[in-house]
Amino acid sequence: MADDEKKEAGEKADHHRLHSFPLIRHSDMAEEMRTEAMELCVTACEKFASSNEAASKMIKENMDKKFGSSWHVVVGEGFGFEITYETKNLLYLYFGGATAIAVWKCS
Repeated sequence: MADDEKKEAGEKADHHRLHSFPLIRHSDMAEEMRTEAMELCVTACEKFASSNEAASKMIKENMDKKFGSSWHVVVGEGFGFEITYETKNLLYLYFGGATAIAVWKCS
């Protein structure tokens, strides 16, 4: 019985570890910008775990400050999108399992 409990606890830890890092689906950003944007997305989603709107607002405001204005952000689950964006200014990633984040800049 104790072995089953240890195995189950180990599986839960593995599941948590699998979904605690960002998974980039698509990006054409430069490496430095992508790293900063990804870290910002992770911070916002951890800070505002229960409010996608607050997380997206934090990401947008910080991206506007760091990389100039006209950034757009969508945070949520189960959405599709078709956008027009400036080349080298798109990041689409998953964080925490099913939460998707799309960050892009328009002129």
